Amino acid sequence: MNGYLSLILACVVFVGSHFLMSHPLRPTLVKVFGNGGFLGVYSLVSLAAIIWMVMAFRAAPTGAPFWDVGDGLWIVSSIITLIAAVLYSGSMAGNPALPRPDADKLAVKEPTGVFQVTRHPMMWGFALWGVAHILIAPRADVLIFIGSIIFLALVGAKAQEMKKQNIMGVEWDGWMRLTHYWPQIGGFVKIGASTWMIGIVLWLLATWSHNFLGAYAAGIFRWL
Repeated sequence: MNGYLSLILACVVFVGSHFLMSHPLRPTLVKVFGNGGFLGVYSLVSLAAIIWMVMAFRAAPTGAPFWDVGDGLWIVSSIITLIAAVLYSGSMAGNPALPRPDADKLAVKEPTGVFQVTRHPMMWGFALWGVAHILIAPRADVLIFIGSIIFLALVGAKAQEMKKQNIMGVEWDGWMRLTHYWPQIGGFVKIGASTWMIGIVLWLLATWSHNFLGAYAAGIFRWL
């Protein structure tokens, strides 16, 4: 495990700094730096941590895969990343979980689109993206790197709920009653065509870009 020590430390700092700055340290940092300054500090620390993670990931040993990966897993992975892209695309509008001044007004509306799947479409988008990559690259370095992102997304979503409950009170309580933490399969049929189209375009661009990043060909481009 010594070969993965730097990667593990980088992932701990990445995840830990997000939780600390988003929750227990946030009031103090905002008081010291102001809202704008806090966002700047948060962004710089996060950027430094992710750069360390990427560098450590590249330097970590590339171990043998834990299972064989064939076309079947590539197809499953491609479908999962498409779903992740759709959830992420739909999460950018009308999301009361985001830090916005009208969050309380959004929380009392009837959930539509991706919010009929889960109240955390962005976080689940990141998590599903991570699961898809682990499926087709089942190595120790990938599990550490991607696993930390999945952990941050899903546990962070729960921590976000507690923070929002303290900030918004009854509005957030109502939003929680109307929505679900765990994705609801039936909710996907209620997502509008425009969100699906934007998600598909995002998915196509992301998988197409693999060819220019030195990664494996992904999505439909793997077979074209």
